[in-house]
Order: sequence, then structure tokens, then C-alpha cells
Amino acid sequence: MEYQKEPSPVNPLPPVVVALVLIIMGIEAGFSLGARGIFGGPEAVGWRLEAIQTYSFSSDIFWWMWETGQWPTEHLIRFVSYSFVHVAFTQTLFVCVFVLAMGKMVGEIFGDLAMVLVFLVSGIGGAVGYALLTQSSVPLIGGFPAVYGLIGAFTYILWRQLSLVGAQQSRAFTLIAFLMGIQLLFGLLFGGTLDWVADLCGFATGFGLSFFLAPGGWARIRNHIRRE
Repeated sequence: MEYQKEPSPVNPLPPVVVALVLIIMGIEAGFSLGARGIFGGPEAVGWRLEAIQTYSFSSDIFWWMWETGQWPTEHLIRFVSYSFVHVAFTQTLFVCVFVLAMGKMVGEIFGDLAMVLVFLVSGIGGAVGYALLTQSSVPLIGGFPAVYGLIGAFTYILWRQLSLVGAQQSRAFTLIAFLMGIQLLFGLLFGGTLDWVADLCGFATGFGLSFFLAPGGWARIRNHIRRE
């Protein structure tokens, strides 16, 4: 007699989401343990600061590359690397929570590769938007623009589902409106930087990419072009 394995009550996370979180937390663990002198020697105390200086995104460097036409690899890598370096453990923890939640939902529908592309490209989009719209000299650091890209992809999923049932599609943007409202409130109460511009640009990048990366996305775009 054959016994069928009962489905697990816990829906497992896509391996790529786990891997992404482990990379982010592994980097943070190195900074935190090094700062406490647990390993790495005396020089490990400055690892975080050195990483921020080396891998953060800088609008000043962006405009220097633009004006001179020089695009050295050590600076191009900043478009991606800044998403994996954080200023504190708390920031890292929040980023990882969002990656686990949003990455799981996006990865299950879009696929692992598409989910990673949304994360990485949204980080790039957030950095470019930050440079173009703010021209701030404050370095951009942390994975929130990339995370907002995942939120943008999740918003696209809701947007499509609402359209299929004839519901009001604007409801899909409730989450991003709530998060932006929280950022605005904290900015008014405690002051803040222009990082929210990068977050919003990351969201727009993730939402826009979803038209191409979602299952059947290319076919819908091709059919739309043909109708035109």
C-alpha cells in the first residue's frame, strides 16, 4: 500500500530568497562581530565604515562619471553593492524581513531569477533616481530601494488580480501609500534624508519591470503592440 505524503502546513521559502537573506545577514554579522572584537583583529572595528566608504552609492561620483565619461568598475559596482551594506543591525533586520515576505510572494509567481532581477535592478533604479532627482551629497546605503522594488512587483501582482475580478485597481497601491505616509510622518517628526526618493524610484522600477517579468508579460506587451 502506498502512502501519499501530506502537504506541509508551512509553505517553504524559495531557496533564492533564503540565499539572498543569508548574504545580507552574513555581511552584517561580519560587521557586528568585527566591531565587538570577536574576530578579525583590531582593524575589524572599522570594517563597516570602510565598506560604507567603498560600496555606498554617491551622487557626486555618479555625476563625475557622467561629466568625464569615465565609468571605472570600482564605482559602477556601487549601483548594486550599496544594497548589501547597512549602517546598523536594525536596518539590516528590517530589510531582511521585507525580503523574506515580499521575495517569497514575488518569487512564487515570477520565479527565482525574475525575483532576483527585480531586487537588483530596482536597487539600480533607486540609485539613479536618487542622483537625478536630489543631487544630494549624502551617500545612499542599505537595501530599502531594492526592497521597495519587490513591493512594486507585489503591487503589480495585486493590480493584475484586481483587474481580473473587476475590482478597483487603485487598491493595489494601499501598501506603498501607507509606507510612504510613515516615512513622511517620521521625516516631519524627527527630520530625515532624501532616501525616500530612492525608495520611491525603486518601487517604480520594480512595478515597471513586472510588466516584462511577470508570467505572460512579454506576450501581453507584444499583443498590445500589434493591436496598435
